[in-house]
Amino acid sequence: MAITLQSKLPKVGTTIFTVMAINLGQGFPDFQMNEALLALVNEAMLKGHNQYVPMQGYMPLREVIAEKAAFLYNSQLNADTDITITPGGTYAIYTALTTVLQPGDEVIVFEPAYDSYIPNVEINGAKAVKINLQFPEYKIDWEAVRNSITSRTRMIMLNSPHNPTGAVLDASDIEALRSVVAGTNIIILSDEVYEHLIFDGKQHYSLLRYPDLMERSFVCFSFGKVYNCTGWKLGYCISNPALMKEFRKVHQFNCFSCHTPSQVALADFLKNKEAYLSLSGFMQQKRDYFEQLMQATKFTPLKSYGSYFQCYQYHQISNEGDKEFAERITKTYGVACIPVSAFYEAGTDNKVVRFCFAKKKETLEAAVERLVKI
Repeated sequence: MAITLQSKLPKVGTTIFTVMAINLGQGFPDFQMNEALLALVNEAMLKGHNQYVPMQGYMPLREVIAEKAAFLYNSQLNADTDITITPGGTYAIYTALTTVLQPGDEVIVFEPAYDSYIPNVEINGAKAVKINLQFPEYKIDWEAVRNSITSRTRMIMLNSPHNPTGAVLDASDIEALRSVVAGTNIIILSDEVYEHLIFDGKQHYSLLRYPDLMERSFVCFSFGKVYNCTGWKLGYCISNPALMKEFRKVHQFNCFSCHTPSQVALADFLKNKEAYLSLSGFMQQKRDYFEQLMQATKFTPLKSYGSYFQCYQYHQISNEGDKEFAERITKTYGVACIPVSAFYEAGTDNKVVRFCFAKKKETLEAAVERLVKI
């Protein structure tokens, strides 16, 4: 007798990252990470840091994260109660959603959205209320947010710097957010995994800056995105003690403890402020170089103020849908990009594709040599 199973995610198939995980498509660097950090991980293993650390994470690492938050954002965190180390930023997001959501709850999600958000909402029995960011700047329409709030609204999900577009929140967004949630029971989930990859002198408006918003927020981060080691799958979540207590109840029965040698190494490496303060300049150079190279093509750039990514219009090249266009240039020209419609559940197609510029100079040059032929 065949086993039958009712899918919890009946609308979800293979993600676009599985289909197109080559070259400039998927968001990971193809260059070596910091050698000093690699050496610290090796040293930690040789010194015997190979067993479980506490469920909340290695305390010296949580302490240096609290120090970093105070330095960057004037945020006063308790390392014991406010910070939990997680196996990556996506895990932190899923755990925060699972901590809060009940069947029938509504979550406001801005599209285009990182592809895990809506499935994570739906697998918890909640409904994603989707609001399109305003094209082509990909700004939040706060009036649309106000009009979308109901008695069932439990959470608003934010992402800045934004994947896939590179848009960033500004001070006016923070004030609008404050106005929207004032006097409500709405929780905020802020995905800030690209906090140190922000360009053109822009400021990162982390929710860690705002005690009134932190009373109702989970803020999620990724070491992989900061230190170009995405395969480590290590991140952390910050919240207030009451929310974090509930977060840890879910976490303890799912992952329990994360990779110890990496935590020990990062506890030391994070003390080097210059290592993370220099990251924006390093990655902006790659964005600028890629954009300079792309001037020889028929692609039209959209602004990217952060992340690994820049979106490009291709209206001067083709009227194809973005998925068909992306598949064709992958097969014909050997350069993969991601169709931005993949980040909309309804497949909204603005004829835009996303490239990852977090690559070696040689990779970017080789890719654009092919793109100029389109």
